[in-house]
Amino acid sequence: MAGAPDLTPYSFDALLGRVAHEWQNRRRVFDLPTARFWSPHPETDLSMDFLGRPAATPVGPAAGPHSQMAQNIVLGWLAGARLFELKTVQVLDDLEIGRPCIDMETIGFNIEWSQELKVRESLEEYVKASMAIEILSRWDPIRELVGPDPGPHVFDMSVGYDLEGIKTDTVANFIDSLANASNEIERLRPMIPKPFAEFRDIDFPTCVADTVTVSTFHGCPPDEIEAIAKHLMTRHGLDVIIKLNPTLLGFGDVVEILQETLGYEHIRLNRHVFPDDLLFERGVELISELREFARQQGRRFGIKLTNTLVVDNDKGWMPDDPMYLSGPPLHVLATTLLDELLSAMPDVFKVAGHTGDVQVTFSAGVTRENLSTTVGMGVAPATLSSDLLKPGGYGRLEPMLRKLTGDMRAAGVRNLADWHHYKWLEARAAGYRGPVEAHMRAILDGPELELYSYAGNQKKLRRVDHELQMWGCVACNFCVTVCPNDAFFNISTPDDSGLDGRQQYMVLAELCNECGNCMTFCPEDGDPAQVKPKLFLTKERFDMAEGQGFLLRVENGRFDVVSKPESESETVRLISVINNEEGIPVGV
Repeated sequence: MAGAPDLTPYSFDALLGRVAHEWQNRRRVFDLPTARFWSPHPETDLSMDFLGRPAATPVGPAAGPHSQMAQNIVLGWLAGARLFELKTVQVLDDLEIGRPCIDMETIGFNIEWSQELKVRESLEEYVKASMAIEILSRWDPIRELVGPDPGPHVFDMSVGYDLEGIKTDTVANFIDSLANASNEIERLRPMIPKPFAEFRDIDFPTCVADTVTVSTFHGCPPDEIEAIAKHLMTRHGLDVIIKLNPTLLGFGDVVEILQETLGYEHIRLNRHVFPDDLLFERGVELISELREFARQQGRRFGIKLTNTLVVDNDKGWMPDDPMYLSGPPLHVLATTLLDELLSAMPDVFKVAGHTGDVQVTFSAGVTRENLSTTVGMGVAPATLSSDLLKPGGYGRLEPMLRKLTGDMRAAGVRNLADWHHYKWLEARAAGYRGPVEAHMRAILDGPELELYSYAGNQKKLRRVDHELQMWGCVACNFCVTVCPNDAFFNISTPDDSGLDGRQQYMVLAELCNECGNCMTFCPEDGDPAQVKPKLFLTKERFDMAEGQGFLLRVENGRFDVVSKPESESETVRLISVINNEEGIPVGV
């Protein structure tokens, strides 16, 4: 699938039109069922502080496939995310990323590491998302489900990967335009469609993002990291988070944890990438230097644990080498690194039981099972990606937050500060230095080891011996929920269509980047992104595409289609399906 067509974001009016149409016909928003909308418990406060900004929950998507497009971010917000680490933007915005680029068969690997949109498009997507959240938070159907006060949220921009690129006018204008998005808001305001006309004149927040997480990626020199952080603090007046790599632990410790303790003996590490990354001693120096510089500039500073881990691609399913490991084993590496940093730099970090001021954000294998303990360490926020790529998708956030709320209530605490203190006392009573060491011991050699080890994560996905067809399938709905862009949807099979199956599945082609995640989880033999009907809204993308496909047109209130030669024989059946009473979720 190399050379997949570029993503083509929907216009603001089409995006909001889809919300209105889908709500009227399906009582869903971007395919998220209302049972997975997050509504906070009135007596439990999950709010946190992120570099001085309040956020109503301590979770959100990490920079990656769930924070690139407007509908991604709206889906996260509906499900309870309140901290959004926007996908990393760099000056090189014409990358060709191999396909498939995500492999979630067992733990998590990817070769997708930067934005797939033009910088200008990324800016528009983030402003569209911010405006859409403001509109939906005021829209009565949504207010009834998320509550009259869904609480504040934070957009944290992410940029990389070198100072020269960040200094270019392209990236500098992107940063400045997120800090003051007035012009972009006024350009988009007239596009708000009729179903939301009452919100055209509201005061949208003009500051979409004024914090930044610097993605140093792998091999970025320490002096370059320091220079980037200082530039962002001084030139742009931003508070800064520096993302660190698990290689800080050193080659020997990573091998011992990953291969010997966790049992991932088949995962091959490249020793040569370790010296090119930040070393632990220099990392301690860098944190101290940037902490002091931030104080002098009146700025806030923090670190993020961690980036992915570079490993050799010996599976061959994704086309590029190396690939980047995430998921359960990365959680163990990140927790161990945090414990070592706390030992080396006592009372520097703003975590449970310490009096420091350096924020620690955490992104490594966060799940429903470990969120309460992870947040209990005092990290804020806990961002995630791998877990959201599994069946249920964004809908996995609400049960996470519900479990965290239940665990806090069972402990008799009502806010996160008290939860941190509770976990601190619990860890000390068990003989540990604090909740970070307690969690590290539980996942390295304690009762939770199986959750992170190869033995506990080697099970393959269920398969059926059947070739995937355009019409009819096992109707597992996985392609809908595992797609980070919500490109898939299902529609009830009309009685008179002559088609098998209760549901038919289709893909909105402009929103599909052929990442491969639906193919991973589909139990049948085939790629849903290629086999299921591909529906196009734009003629340009339709003309560019290869293989089967259908260009949607609306005539007299009904859909008509123009078909690719490869799918012309299916035209009549498609029209009968998409014109049923349920309607299809497109805002045209």
